[in-house]
Amino acid sequence: MSFGQGGPSWGPGGNHTPDWAALADESAARNRRKKWLMIGGGALATAATAAIVATAVISTNNNGGSTGSDKNASQLPGPADLPTGSAEPEPSFSTVAPPPPPDPKDYISDVKKDRAPISIDSFYPGRKLTMGDRVYAKGATHRTTNCAATTQGALGSILTNNGCDQVIRATYSKAGVAVTVGVAVFETEAQAKKAAQQASGGLASLSGAGVPTFCRGGSICRRTANSYGRYAYFTVGGFTNGKNVTTADKNVFAVGDDLTDFTFRQIRHRGEVQASAAATAATN
Repeated sequence: MSFGQGGPSWGPGGNHTPDWAALADESAARNRRKKWLMIGGGALATAATAAIVATAVISTNNNGGSTGSDKNASQLPGPADLPTGSAEPEPSFSTVAPPPPPDPKDYISDVKKDRAPISIDSFYPGRKLTMGDRVYAKGATHRTTNCAATTQGALGSILTNNGCDQVIRATYSKAGVAVTVGVAVFETEAQAKKAAQQASGGLASLSGAGVPTFCRGGSICRRTANSYGRYAYFTVGGFTNGKNVTTADKNVFAVGDDLTDFTFRQIRHRGEVQASAAATAATN
């Protein structure tokens, strides 16, 4: 008994023996069909995926008419939405300018501000004066409210007429040269300046404490007059042996200039101390 092509066959004697060759050919044919179906299906799937991607790209590029962006410009975060670089608060600064520091001269130009104590030691402290490599021995000192009594010639009336409150004097000497320096105190800068500008005659020398009488009895001596703030200051200097001073006597000029410079520094320092104290009090 036999079937059509591809079917089983039985041999003589009624044995049901399969036709192995036919079965193998049929199986191979089925496998080939299945393989081509799988390849074809994969190709179709790939093509479909590519089409979807291409459609998405085209759709994105045509969205809003822009290219190279996956969002409209209106959809991008604004500057206010962007995160800041730091979570710490930004420093703030006052727009009010700090007041300028006090001017030291203001505190020595008027009695209403110049409240520091006035004494001989506040102007001429210690037992000697050192200026660079020059050392001067300190002699007698004197303080009085009788301003005219500390002068010679017309200077007494000039001090009195301009409102002099008091005069402090100190004498320094070195190698036969002596100089007396005097500080006249006024209430205002204008009074002190006028007294120094009008100066005539001069300061009376102050002897004692190891310094003999000098610049008295008509001997020629060097005299100076200056002012700073409400203070006018004067010097008289010469030889302790009574010799007249000439322009060639540089040692007399040097001592006088040192004492003038030192007195100016002391007056200025007085203003600096008071201005510093006022600035400190203002910040507390």
